[in-house]
Amino acid sequence: MHRITPAPEEALASVAPILSMAEAAMGFVPNSMKVMARQPALLQGFGALAGAIMGPASAIPRDLVQMIANVTSQASGCRYCQAHTAHGAERRMVPEEKIAALWEYETSDLFTPAERAALSLAQAAGSVPNETTGAHFDALKQHFNEDEIVGIVGVIALFGFLNRWNDTLATTLEDSPLDFALSHLTAKGWDIGNHG
Repeated sequence: MHRITPAPEEALASVAPILSMAEAAMGFVPNSMKVMARQPALLQGFGALAGAIMGPASAIPRDLVQMIANVTSQASGCRYCQAHTAHGAERRMVPEEKIAALWEYETSDLFTPAERAALSLAQAAGSVPNETTGAHFDALKQHFNEDEIVGIVGVIALFGFLNRWNDTLATTLEDSPLDFALSHLTAKGWDIGNHG
């Protein structure tokens, strides 16, 4: 149950274009954004940042964006964002077996060396305290240019914010990502936590 309820309908109407873009990208309007709508400037700023990092102009392929976001969220322990990003990966055509193996990215043959480098940084940077080292960037530079690396770090940082936001507020998980998580993630130890 929400610790803070979503904004009232009249407030949601004032930010309808941002919520519509989220719905087009995700297939539903996230409760996290409905709570942010209590502070429209916060939601507008978040929408602009998320669009720049995860939108069509991203320097990183959208399937990799979702995988980076998922590993970051797993490292931080945010069940809400784990369900969202796994569901988002499926929407970006990441095969189910690859989604299920995300935490085994280091050893699974399903991942390329470039993906492993990006996911290793996501795991290290999503951990508290941050475990990032220079070796992560050495590995990344074998596969990505500096603009792309900035995009990868952008995804990690965006989900650092979302992980804290949703775990702190105990944001209620929406039906679509919840159904996906219950069907595909519980075998890997996922549960709804405080997001029910």
